[in-house]
Amino acid sequence: MIKLIPKDLSILSANIKKNMFTKRYKFTVAKIVDDKEIVQEHKYAFGLHNFSNVNLYTSRTHTCNQLRTEDSGKSVILCGWVEYVRLNRFIVLRDGYGSTQLIIPENASAELNDFVGKIPLESVLMCHGSVKLRPADEINKNQATGMIEVLVDKLQLLNAVDTKLPFQLRKFNKANESLRLKYRYVDLRYPEMQYNLRLRSKLLMKMREFLINHREFVEVETPTLFKKTHGGAQEFIVPTHEKGKCYSLVQSPQQLKQMLMVGSIDRYFQVAKCYRDEGAKSDRQPEFTQLDIEMSFTDQNGVMLLIEELLSFIWPSELGKINTPFHRMSYEEAMLTYGSDKPDIGRSKKISNWTKYLPSASNEVFALVLKNSENKLSKKQKNDLETLISTNYPGVKFSLLNIKSIKTFKENLLKMFNGIDAAAVVDAHNISEHDFVAIARGSKYKALSALGKINEHFKADNSCDDRWRFVWIVDFPLFEIDSNHNIQSVHHPFTQPQTEITPNNLLEVKGFHYDLVLNGNEVGGGSIRIHDANLQTKVIDSILNIPIETISHLVEALKSGCPPHGGIALGVDRLLSILCNTNSIRDVIAFPKTFEGKDLLTGAPTEITTEDKKRYHLKFDNTQKT
Repeated sequence: MIKLIPKDLSILSANIKKNMFTKRYKFTVAKIVDDKEIVQEHKYAFGLHNFSNVNLYTSRTHTCNQLRTEDSGKSVILCGWVEYVRLNRFIVLRDGYGSTQLIIPENASAELNDFVGKIPLESVLMCHGSVKLRPADEINKNQATGMIEVLVDKLQLLNAVDTKLPFQLRKFNKANESLRLKYRYVDLRYPEMQYNLRLRSKLLMKMREFLINHREFVEVETPTLFKKTHGGAQEFIVPTHEKGKCYSLVQSPQQLKQMLMVGSIDRYFQVAKCYRDEGAKSDRQPEFTQLDIEMSFTDQNGVMLLIEELLSFIWPSELGKINTPFHRMSYEEAMLTYGSDKPDIGRSKKISNWTKYLPSASNEVFALVLKNSENKLSKKQKNDLETLISTNYPGVKFSLLNIKSIKTFKENLLKMFNGIDAAAVVDAHNISEHDFVAIARGSKYKALSALGKINEHFKADNSCDDRWRFVWIVDFPLFEIDSNHNIQSVHHPFTQPQTEITPNNLLEVKGFHYDLVLNGNEVGGGSIRIHDANLQTKVIDSILNIPIETISHLVEALKSGCPPHGGIALGVDRLLSILCNTNSIRDVIAFPKTFEGKDLLTGAPTEITTEDKKRYHLKFDNTQKT
């Protein structure tokens, strides 16, 4: 007789938990840690079999993705969410691991059949039953458990959905992202989200395993409440009850890990939460996670080798192998070749310098020739690209040309560039009808960057046999001119210069900085640090004009016997996003913010109370700007 227990579950659950907690307490006291003994105890207590670690300390015997043909005839307990109900007889039960079909016996009571038909989707059930093989014509080859089904003996309604869910979990009809983020606790049930978060957990565990067990690193947690750092990204300010005094949320543990090197923690790492108030950016989060690493007595090659070995160790076997050592490319070569300091070396096309075809030129001329790409850019896409380039590179003159006739193309070239050897251009670059040509002239790196944006747009059309395209970008400039014509650090002011800095070579000197790029995305960046207090003071105070007192704690540390050191940070969110092939890093974060920095789940940021304003001495200007 099939039993239906929708009401008395709390008593059953309490009894189960009591048994579980008693055994766990006993194990703790007796210090029994052997898995086999624990499994035997659970088999004895519940009359169950085939336990695995994933089911220890739970009410179930198997997950909804575990049962196979060899389990036929076994008595099992499954727990999960109701994914489908069909004909009041078939239930697909889903958990975080997969799904299994349950079948109500033909001799079941009318009451049970009626109940099954009324179970709201996504309600939580516990099923007691036995495993049976499906008939040959009912096997589902698209389901891991598709060879079997569970014949229901007893159903327990653990929790019925008593609200209208905002969306159903269907692959073919996904809700928009805003709705998914608002109801993230439902969205997390998607198999893709389960896979992404479980892969994230495994990779973080493997990172720790490699660094601690295989390379003798020490995991050290550093504060997130810190002192505001001048330069770099905008930081979040945290008011305190001391009037006029604020903390800042760290944009990275940079200074703290350098001081750990001074303190003889010579091999440091942590999985660090970092914060940057960078406004609306589609591929950024105001809070993000990075694997932060620092070593003493190392050099650039040492850090890069460590990361190559680390990634080889953690790389999921189902995603294929990565080839090491990674290709290396200077910043200059990357910009001249691809127009980007994060090139996708397998799919981006190479840029050509056309200046040599001109009798004279005040600015260099660069071009990108894309074969058979005449019709791959819609009018809207072309307008969007033109707007993007005009907005970001206002001094660059550029042309986007669809080659319908070689004769017309040559005529257009002569109109744009007086005296250009158009025939030599066509011959040297094998330009033919139906090609697409982008031409840019102006300030060297801005013109190249403009073509890099176009390259990025077209790279999806270019195939590549190498699935994982890693490249190290090295030899970055140490300084650059900002929009206000001031000197600023290209990365941060703690990078060791490759040569002596003089007033005459500020824009020529290169730093020991290195970025790791994967498939055209920056997934890591680091540098060898300045460990000499006098040099650090010169960079901060004399060159960047940052008040030295804002960083006096680090300068004092460098004076106290600081070893040569360097490190790197890997962007965990972005790396996972590439591995999981997601459209956004938000799909590999459990509870992300929108690209505008809003938390749709809770409505944060929200207004604070009058009491909080008084405690933190805050007064807001509520006047409306016109």
